[in-house]
Amino acid sequence: MMFTSFPSREHAGRELALRLKSMGIADPVILALPRGGVPIAAEVARVLHAPLDLLLVRKIGVPSMPELAAAAIVDGEKPDLVLNTGVMEAAGLTAADIYSLADEQLAEIERRRKFYLADRKPVSVEDKTAIVIDDGVATGTTAKAALQALRRRSPKAIILATPVGSTEALSDLGPFADQVVCLQQPPLFSAIGQFYSDFHQLTDAEVIEALGASDLPHA
Repeated sequence: MMFTSFPSREHAGRELALRLKSMGIADPVILALPRGGVPIAAEVARVLHAPLDLLLVRKIGVPSMPELAAAAIVDGEKPDLVLNTGVMEAAGLTAADIYSLADEQLAEIERRRKFYLADRKPVSVEDKTAIVIDDGVATGTTAKAALQALRRRSPKAIILATPVGSTEALSDLGPFADQVVCLQQPPLFSAIGQFYSDFHQLTDAEVIEALGASDLPHA
């Protein structure tokens, strides 16, 4: 099977939307993992005529390698912390180190909630099909935290959807979702960015623009 790069997140979102539309999903609610998942989720929401909301999660990276996830934290009444013990051991990080690093990420989650969503109420996923979308799955730590927190909100089903992902990570996430939809699972996977021609770091302004571009309710 040949694996090709997506020109952009928006292009990947349109391809993912067509795959999801073909599944005939009832009562979908689209939940984007910001920032990278937002442009993709906005395309899916338009095609599926579904409400779009954010699922605020922050990766806790290894201090010397910030892109390598040692843990992830999900916003909520009681924040959920998911540890990647293999990475922690390799990096020499203790649980106390992770808790200390988590404080900074919780502050960023609160900033994003106010900035992106203002006073809008979250979209309820109770008895709905929650579709969680990111621009790619590498280690799966961030997505795992999101899926675990989402399950407590009583959705009818949870679908994890992404344009590209590591086969190993997606397999690990299988027990946390009712279904996983991934357009490409390359056997050689080093970084998500290698599968996008344009994989620039999204700004807050671009996230807000993507949310506002849809004429569907976001929150």
